[in-house]
Amino acid sequence: QVQLVESGGGSVQPGQSLKLSCAVSGVTRDQYAIGWFRQAPGKEREGLSCISVRWGSIYYTDNAKGRFTISRDGVKKMVHLQMTSLKPEDTAIYYCYADIAKALGMEYWGKGVQVTVSS
Repeated sequence: QVQLVESGGGSVQPGQSLKLSCAVSGVTRDQYAIGWFRQAPGKEREGLSCISVRWGSIYYTDNAKGRFTISRDGVKKMVHLQMTSLKPEDTAIYYCYADIAKALGMEYWGKGVQVTVSS
């Protein structure tokens, strides 16, 4: 069974950095993508970035460009999201997402991790 477990969240002050991690288990395919999303209070969930675990192809949405960096560790089966210059508006629950074979309904979400940016 596919499981995604996020870690690394917490409370920081504006301008500081955080590194989120997503531990992936139960995936038997070697071609899949991992994405990061977030949902702020009262807002819809929004995408930030995704990475092809096998090929390393990366995509960022405008919300993440310039401040967030996604990376993968194939050996440890982890995907990271390095966030810098954090702002109060980055406060949200951050979710890890796996697209194993979306057309076949094989997509999975982690439970999320809280990130709070406040002075």
